[in-house]
Amino acid sequence: MSSNPSPLARPLTRRGLFAVGAGAAAAATLAACSKNPTPARGPVTPGSEAVRAAEAARRAAGAAVREVALRAEPATVDLGGVQASTWTFGGKLPGPEIRIAKGEVLRADFTNALPAPTTVHWHGIALRNDMDGVPDVTQPQIAPGGAFRYEFTAPDAGTYFFHPHVGVQLDRGLYAPLIVEDPADGRDYDVEVVVVLDDWLDGVNGHDPDQELRQLRDKGMAGMNMGGSGMNHGGMSVSADPNQPLGSDTGDVTYPYFLINGRLGTDPTVFSARPGQRMRLRIINAAADTAFRVALGGHQLRVTHTDGFPVRPITTASLLIGMGERYDAIVDLADGVFPLVAAAEGKNGRAFALVRTGGGPAPAVDAQPAELAVAPLTADRLSSADPVRLPASTPDQILDVTLGSDMKNYLWTLNGKAYPDHAMLNVSQGQRIRLRFRNQSMMFHPMHLHGHTYQVVNRDGTGPRKDTSIVAPMQTVEVDFDADNPGQWMLHCHNAYHGEAGMMSILSYVS
Repeated sequence: MSSNPSPLARPLTRRGLFAVGAGAAAAATLAACSKNPTPARGPVTPGSEAVRAAEAARRAAGAAVREVALRAEPATVDLGGVQASTWTFGGKLPGPEIRIAKGEVLRADFTNALPAPTTVHWHGIALRNDMDGVPDVTQPQIAPGGAFRYEFTAPDAGTYFFHPHVGVQLDRGLYAPLIVEDPADGRDYDVEVVVVLDDWLDGVNGHDPDQELRQLRDKGMAGMNMGGSGMNHGGMSVSADPNQPLGSDTGDVTYPYFLINGRLGTDPTVFSARPGQRMRLRIINAAADTAFRVALGGHQLRVTHTDGFPVRPITTASLLIGMGERYDAIVDLADGVFPLVAAAEGKNGRAFALVRTGGGPAPAVDAQPAELAVAPLTADRLSSADPVRLPASTPDQILDVTLGSDMKNYLWTLNGKAYPDHAMLNVSQGQRIRLRFRNQSMMFHPMHLHGHTYQVVNRDGTGPRKDTSIVAPMQTVEVDFDADNPGQWMLHCHNAYHGEAGMMSILSYVS
């Protein structure tokens, strides 16, 4: 148990913010502010009064507090006939699910029993800044044997998850669902399952993610496939193939296994229900380097949410889910045993599970649902539900975020810089901000903004509310959000290897 006082009363110090190798520019900026306690214009720090006030405004009087104990520790896990030595939450893969209600306070007492420093990031939650779990930005890393109390209000219902934000630890077993329930949940379905997708290499064949990253850096871009479907190397879009929406270069890492809820298809996870029931699938892509095309054999998916927020329902045979994205879908279940397949998009391999509503033999692990052959649903076809749509407003600022790479070294960049070298993206409280993601590389990037949910810009102003968006090769995606959650927030590619190789920056509130 952490002996720290409540985070509501405990601001983080400058030393805590930058205890471990922070970027020189960010450290210099914060140092200048510490010398001048009333700067004319400076960053809103994670431990500031503005951050505490924003949390107080989210927290209703008498809000219930859900207390959980969370422990990161080494473990050997059974993937379904394959033993893997990895790092986990609570010795389980995925880690134990946390489920709370909208508006409740989560108080998670975290203990680090790993042999390395770590943190916990609560992916997709618009939470208080000093609980966001980003080392050198919102908190110091938690040393081996150390503890930290995470405490924050969960303001929005939806499907979320949590994972570390240190190095490529996400590509171990350190992930688990975080479900924030809405009072209306359950009105249009009978049974609910959480489906967590992952690509896996840790602890098998003598390999781990840190070794993989070193090999990528040693090899550099010259050793990688830099082609893209429908694109030429001059950077012009030639064609768009709906059956190959990410281009031909869809990842940097070759994985031996792909998992659903920690299991291989040879000994799969089984989701049980009755014929005629409606099943809600909460699908989370916790993978580090792999997007998935998801389909349930013999069924259509009625997509109802993306990244936690409702959309106008749309029916599809399959959907595409990038790293860090979440989709909710409802299916009307037939009688029998059906394959739930998550094909690794553009790669060889897939994750496999079963949905069983009746008797009969299970389909073979290599069963190929016809639904997978249909072009998958992508986020550009979604519209936000009316109650969550942002009011129409002209942006106060448009910030260009150019996604690029160093063609010689294994470096991925935002606006020409590789983190921790970065240019701050400065915003002010109350502004409507437009981020313009311009992908000038030949790979797709799932771009994730911490602490906010934005609305994808489309022609009629009805784009979906999201926090993670796929930006395809040589394409541009624009998103709008209201700057209503002060602090310092990471903006990065959710390919764990791209992020660690530099594709990160900071969205900085200034005052």
